[in-house]
Amino acid sequence: MNILILGSGGREHALAWAVNQNPKCDTLFCAPGNAGIAAVATCVDLNIDNGAEIVAFCAQHKIEFVIVGPEGPLAAGVSDDLRAANILTFGPSAAAAQLEASKAFTKEICDASGAPTAAYACFTELVPAIEYVTAQGAPIVVKADGLAGGKGVIVAMTLDEAIDGLRDIFGGAFGTAGAEVVIEEFMDGEEASFFILSDGKNILPIGTAQDHKRAYDGDKGPNTGGMGAYSPAPVMSHVVTTKAIAEIVQPTVDEMARRGTPYQGVLYAGFMIKDGQPRLVEYNVRFGDPECQVLMMRLGAQALDAMLACAKGELDTVQLNWADDHALTIVYAAKGYPAAYEKNTPIKGLDGLNDASMIHVFHAGTKADGDTVLATGGRVLNVTARGASLQEARDRAYAAIEKIEWDNGFYRNDIGWRAL
Repeated sequence: MNILILGSGGREHALAWAVNQNPKCDTLFCAPGNAGIAAVATCVDLNIDNGAEIVAFCAQHKIEFVIVGPEGPLAAGVSDDLRAANILTFGPSAAAAQLEASKAFTKEICDASGAPTAAYACFTELVPAIEYVTAQGAPIVVKADGLAGGKGVIVAMTLDEAIDGLRDIFGGAFGTAGAEVVIEEFMDGEEASFFILSDGKNILPIGTAQDHKRAYDGDKGPNTGGMGAYSPAPVMSHVVTTKAIAEIVQPTVDEMARRGTPYQGVLYAGFMIKDGQPRLVEYNVRFGDPECQVLMMRLGAQALDAMLACAKGELDTVQLNWADDHALTIVYAAKGYPAAYEKNTPIKGLDGLNDASMIHVFHAGTKADGDTVLATGGRVLNVTARGASLQEARDRAYAAIEKIEWDNGFYRNDIGWRAL
């Protein structure tokens, strides 16, 4: 079948790498793609937020299945446009994508379904928000309600940090995403990610992971989109996973169906776990980045079968075959990220690093200039490895990243520390 993946990051490279291994895939396109994706798919220049443009391309190239990677097109309703054109699509409707596009909406769903989460309050004006955090005290969490590229969350350890964060958000630091603010109780514990496919009724767990949000070693520095990840997450034991499904995930899927907006796609749940009890931090309506990279390394070609069954409403017929393995990815980022950074710097030493399914360098922010790979983004490469143990996967990934020559890059040296 002819397949189109929407997106240009490390997540989409990992998806393309896995999909391309499946014999069901005849021709693979990616819009817009990147220098790494171009090795496994035909990259095409499309506006991925424009549903009509995507539908027209699908008709022209006889696309039978579309996988929507990032949250932007989902919130813009591209999945709705594709389904209206009778094109099989993996990704939730715009109505269901509100689970990520609006943190206030997610809290409403938690209230309706009884899912355990942090206590909260919502505000559309600065002064009442400041009065609330002053009364509550710190630590406290301040969030821009809308999509902010993973950067609209301030975990304020002091009252001054909370107030400064509120002023930034209401001052336009995150654009329209900050028109409303959700202020939450600070939850302590250990954070982990749980990924589930839902076809609107049936759910299928597809793995756990832990991310490293802070820019520098020792979990220091500013929050980022993620500097590395590993899978599985030891804290997500069978008992915790069972509780998370029964108390949070399935009630959410049931509530979305009850409202007439069934959820179809991947549901990425972030949990805070303390004393064996998971509480919901947030939902995302797409694969995490860089968590997708470690999940795809472990799932391989069967990822396409699961996504197809999800899109067809046939998840109850799928069973994943998990190897008893581990995967770890290290993000190679541009110096200065997540603030300002230089673009179009050359990267060398990538040839020969990929080793079948054991090591793969997924490109996140790159472009090709002839035979040269240039860094174009903040997070640029994801050096990913599998192993029989997490230590083995970690050793492989760090041995590989040390072979890459890029003067303008940096990476954390302690990915996996929490588990190890």
